[in-house]
Formats: sequence, C-alpha cells, structure tokens
Amino acid sequence: MIDNPQALSSKDLMELENKYGAHNYHPLPVVLDRGEGVYVWDVEGKRYYDFLSAYSAVNQGHCNPKIINTLKEQAEKITLTSRAFYNSKLGEFDKYITDYFGFDKVLPMNTGAEAVETAIKICRKWGQEKKGYPVEKTKIIVAKDNFHGRTTTIISFSNDEVAKDGFGPYTPGFEAIPYNDLAALEEALKDDHVAGFLVEPIQGEAGVVTPDADYLRKVAELCKKNDVLFIADEIQTGIARTGSLLAVCGNCNCEASCERQPETYVRPDVLILGKALSGGAYPVSAVLADDTVMNVIKPGSHGSTFGGNPLGVAVAMTALDVVRDDKLAQNARRLGELFRAKMNEYIESSKVVQLVRGRGLLNAIVIDDSPESDTAWNICLRLRDHGLLAKPTHGNIIRFAPPLVMTEEQLLDCVDIITRTLREFE
Repeated sequence: MIDNPQALSSKDLMELENKYGAHNYHPLPVVLDRGEGVYVWDVEGKRYYDFLSAYSAVNQGHCNPKIINTLKEQAEKITLTSRAFYNSKLGEFDKYITDYFGFDKVLPMNTGAEAVETAIKICRKWGQEKKGYPVEKTKIIVAKDNFHGRTTTIISFSNDEVAKDGFGPYTPGFEAIPYNDLAALEEALKDDHVAGFLVEPIQGEAGVVTPDADYLRKVAELCKKNDVLFIADEIQTGIARTGSLLAVCGNCNCEASCERQPETYVRPDVLILGKALSGGAYPVSAVLADDTVMNVIKPGSHGSTFGGNPLGVAVAMTALDVVRDDKLAQNARRLGELFRAKMNEYIESSKVVQLVRGRGLLNAIVIDDSPESDTAWNICLRLRDHGLLAKPTHGNIIRFAPPLVMTEEQLLDCVDIITRTLREFE
C-alpha cells in the first residue's frame, strides 16, 4: 500500500503504472482523477475537455447523476447473483432493451469483445443448425481494417499486424473483404457456406471511415437475398453517437422508433451493443436478435458469471433513459454538423489538415503527413496543453468524440482550441 496516495503527482503515478503495469497501451501523458459532464480533471486539478469519451463509452457525460444514482441505489441492494438464479432486474431489462431496439431477444454480456464473440458463436450455430453447414466449412465474412476487439478469435480476422503478431495460431472460418465494397461482398456471398457478414457501420478505430450512403441498405439486401445474417457491430457507433440511435439508422430523426422509418432504417439480423450502454459506469454489453436466430442458444451453450447482473442491467436501463429523455441523438446530429462545418472552414486554408469526416459527434481529421510521422501525436500533446484531450489513431488521424451532453457554446470553445492548436503546426 502507498502511505499517502493523495500526495502523488502525475509524474509519480505514470511511473508507477509504467513500472508495475503491462505496457499494452501508449497513453497520452495526462493522469485523470475525476470527471463531470464534458470535463475531466487531472490530479493537479487542471481541467480538460474530453474529446474521446472513453472511446464513446461516456456518451451521457462523465458521472451522469441519474446513472450514478441508479448505480448507488442498486449497489446497496444486490450486485451479483450469477445466472444460477433469477434476479429481480434482468427480466425487466430484457423487456426494456428489446422494446427499445425492436428485437425479440437479448443476450447480455459485459465487454464489447465478449459481445462480438457471442455474436460469432450465435452466427456459427445458426449456420450449422438452421442451414446444415458442416462445421469445417462454416464461414463469416468481415471487413478489412475492422476493429471488433482483441480476443484470440477476433484478432484472427484483423489485418492490424500489431494487434495479431505473435498471437497465432489463428482461428479459421473468416474471410476479410474490403470495407464499403458491395461487389466484393456479392462475390464473397457466392460461397454456399457463409453464415454471416460482421461489419461496423462506421469504422471507428480505422479513423472514422464512413461508407457510401446506400452501403448498409444494400448490405442488408444482399444478406437477405443470400439468407445470410447481417451482424452490425454498434459498440462504438451506437447509442446516439452518430446522430441517430444507431448508425444503421442513417439520417433517422429519432423522434419516432426506427421501425417506423423504413426509408432510413437498416435492420440488422444481429445487433451488438456495448460501451455507452452503461454510460461508462459499469461494463455492460448485449447482443440482440429475433427468436429465429437467438433460439439456437440453449442452457449451457453460452454464459457469463457477470453477464446480466442486477447492477449492470439497472445502470443500462437508466443510461438508455438518459439518451432518450435528454435527446442526445438529436444533439449529436446538430453539433456534429456544426463541428464539421467549422473544421471545413479552417481546412480551406490549411496545409496541415487534409479533411474532416464523420457523422454526428464521431469525427476525425486527417493530418497531411505520413502515418509513420509523429505530427498527429504532437498535435494531441499541444491540445492537451490547451485543455482538450484527443488521441491519434493509425498514425496521422485524430479522432474527436466528445460526450453527447456537450452544448453549442462548449463545442465552439473546443473548435477554437483545436484551430488555434493546428495553426501552431502550419
């Protein structure tokens, strides 16, 4: 035990982590101690705008009081029963979330990677039980440059060599095709043993890569035509981040349920959720599907000690209440349009920034330098100095994803910080 942890500086705490923790991340050098809404504070008390939102896990803002109150109330009652017994919150959550997103069944888990693994298992079992595919031939199509997690199976179909190098042998049964390429998908679906197509509606970790406007709709059509499951990984893009409840909603205005707007809603066969499903207060993820798919899961075929625990599901219901009641999707859509417009004004005369792209409040700027350069990293260090936290991805791309509770005044203040910082590198 450390005698007086309150006396430790940021430098002390970073040294402790570097000495005793595995070096599986390369964090920006700032040590955060508390958060509220769109702000976080370091241990020395300096305040920052959070423009990463824990990779979109805190869409509802840091320490959202409604979510924290639910967390406290449920924690004082019962936190974990395991699934060996029923608990008083899970059935309520099951009905709540299936009504909320319009599916028959939900399978609750904890982390995003667990939910992806769950969806893969469901898809494979569906292909083998419902379609009679041989085990050794059952295949799932994925998109190149994907990021679905870092388990052994998931990295097996990644083309990120840093994430997978040295962790083989890899799990078979996957084929990677280019993202946003309908011709490649159509060709891949000619294989008679494809059970599903797993895809992010927007590739976040790849640098907020957005597909053509009709891509997801045509993906759904191709999957339906070939009797293949369309699996949407909305762990990062879902829960209002992109200006609609789900990224597959397209330009849905979220005033009514997505099911009433078929012209904009693309309905996946399997929906994967995580991150903001709990507002960052507790690890909660979920896989949703209709009975024809989910009923392949039987007692003993899949489970989790913590999945569906009363603490997590109580928090998740309140987190989703906040998204709906506070109209976070509408706010993300409006502020996202403003952010991209302001950034495009700057880019017109910039030699440093090539472009801005994104949807809602999931955006990125591409720095005019090679992915091997340290320009984007250095820009993020200066943003930190000016009171805004962001992080590069793929070397020369900086992702901007603030909590969705941000106001227009705060956004414009952040745009000013970002553009002032960029001018230092022109």
